[in-house]
Amino acid sequence: MSELKMKILELLKEDARRDAALIATLLGVSEGEVRQAIAEMEEEHIIVKYGTVVNWIKVDEDKVTALIEVQITPERGRGFDAIAERIYLYPEVKSVFLMSGGYDLLVEIEGHSLREVASFVSSKLSTLESVLNTKTHFILKKYKQDGVIFEEHEGDHRLLISP
Repeated sequence: MSELKMKILELLKEDARRDAALIATLLGVSEGEVRQAIAEMEEEHIIVKYGTVVNWIKVDEDKVTALIEVQITPERGRGFDAIAERIYLYPEVKSVFLMSGGYDLLVEIEGHSLREVASFVSSKLSTLESVLNTKTHFILKKYKQDGVIFEEHEGDHRLLISP
């Protein structure tokens, strides 16, 4: 991949709202070059989606996020891919990762309640033929996501002590 495309990706990852004109100015190239590079990366599926990181606690939206460790039996000829595909097609599923270590897949899901997440695990996920075991972890608080810190830091409020 060209150095220009790598720099464009870094700038867009930092702030997806940057337009081609600003990126061109920052990189010292023409706007047309930037637009063409972005279009090529979208076509090649290098750029898959432009996103926003939301601090849902501030929105007053009740969401429950869980990370589920899943042990599976790989399918002959397709390995882990076939079962991963069956899992990621559920609308509750936000992410699926193939992992090394004590389990095979890490599944991130969102629901409106603990009961909804538990229902997904017991009625949909654990009933899949290849699933051997699941372990569910509920996220209680997000401190940082995608490089963004959610905590608002207050200044130092200690009193100055002078001799």
